[in-house]
Amino acid sequence: MKAIIVEDSKLARTELKHLLKSVETVEIIGEAENAEVAKEKIEKLIPDLIFLDIHMPGKTGFDLLEDLEYVPRVIFTTAYDEYAIQAFEHNALDYLQKPVKMERLVQAVEKVQQSLRNEEVKSSENKLSLSDQVFVKDGENCWFIDLSEIRHFEVYGNYTRIHFEDQTPLIPRSLSYMESRLDEKYFFRANRQEIINLKWIEKIEPWFSGTIRVYLKGGQTVDVSRRQSILFKEIMSF
Repeated sequence: MKAIIVEDSKLARTELKHLLKSVETVEIIGEAENAEVAKEKIEKLIPDLIFLDIHMPGKTGFDLLEDLEYVPRVIFTTAYDEYAIQAFEHNALDYLQKPVKMERLVQAVEKVQQSLRNEEVKSSENKLSLSDQVFVKDGENCWFIDLSEIRHFEVYGNYTRIHFEDQTPLIPRSLSYMESRLDEKYFFRANRQEIINLKWIEKIEPWFSGTIRVYLKGGQTVDVSRRQSILFKEIMSF
């Protein structure tokens, strides 16, 4: 799991990072000393988890959560115990009082792991078919479209870019997450960066070293990796 520590005290950040070195399932990818910096890093890095202090200069941890469009899993870390109810009202997975104890930290991380596993199971049980409609939001722009209209998904940093009609919005989801939600009968992972809608294929031609190149209606060209080219031929052939 990728995590960001949001804490105004440098000493507290250092202590938490030291504890987390013993937790192999957590990778610290960033830290922030206030809500403004945290918002920028969360939107850029798309972590799975944030360790969030409540009292910080300027905006509180609760204010930060209200400002976020994409909200990761949250473990609150605070010196105060009177905010526990409010924390769980913000869907926090755990509430750790400082000084943080190793045993409680491990328990909290395990809750996050279980939450992620549950989401994976849920998403696998709720595959989206071509007939489904999906809500897409990018900044101030919103669409409600048939999944069948989407030609192509591609990685764009920590986001996924969606191609439909003449639109290319970005959403704060990984390509792996998108793959887990899409019906493999209609959507195919062409390579590490792209998923294609099989219904939008216009032409296929052999490419280098046994790979294939796919031409989509609408103009996109997608080079299928060697491994996925083999899989594609197996799936699509008699």
